[in-house]
Amino acid sequence: MGHRRRRHTPEQIIRKLREADRLLGEGQEVAAVAKQLEVSEQTLHRWRQRYGGLKAADAKRLRELERENAKLKRMVAEQLLENQGLEEIARGNVGTPVAQSRGRAHAAGAALPD
Repeated sequence: MGHRRRRHTPEQIIRKLREADRLLGEGQEVAAVAKQLEVSEQTLHRWRQRYGGLKAADAKRLRELERENAKLKRMVAEQLLENQGLEEIARGNVGTPVAQSRGRAHAAGAALPD
């Protein structure tokens, strides 16, 4: 009988919060309002804490920034992996047997002054 959890967009959340405020303003109980909006009182409370002062446009901007941030983090991670790969290649550790590359690394290391 589990109530299917629905993901709401920030815009939907703000619309429902605005509707909740209107209904509460008409003197309805929180429980009745939550039921009408098809969310739990807990969810309503959590939304108000997170989105309370936001307008729909702010929420949209917030979501865009979160998406942009996630994309940038992904790009940085890919860049780090790529740089590590290039370092491995520069050290000669890629595509050669371990013993061979280790010997070469020592030889190169010995030739380089500290």
